Amino acid sequence: MDKDRVVGSAKVIKGKIKEAVGKAVGDAKLETEGKADKIEGGVQNAVGGLKDTLRGE
Repeated sequence: MDKDRVVGSAKVIKGKIKEAVGKAVGDAKLETEGKADKIEGGVQNAVGGLKDTLRGE
């Protein structure tokens, strides 16, 4: 498993937490940062999956 997949998954989780906390406290900036982290993590996870596929894993 490529390290990008692990890091990407961690960013998705971090983003979900930030988004939830932002919603709970009414902080739109924090909520937006969480959404951005989720997207970034998803892209990084996909890149890691592609690298795994190219390596035949």
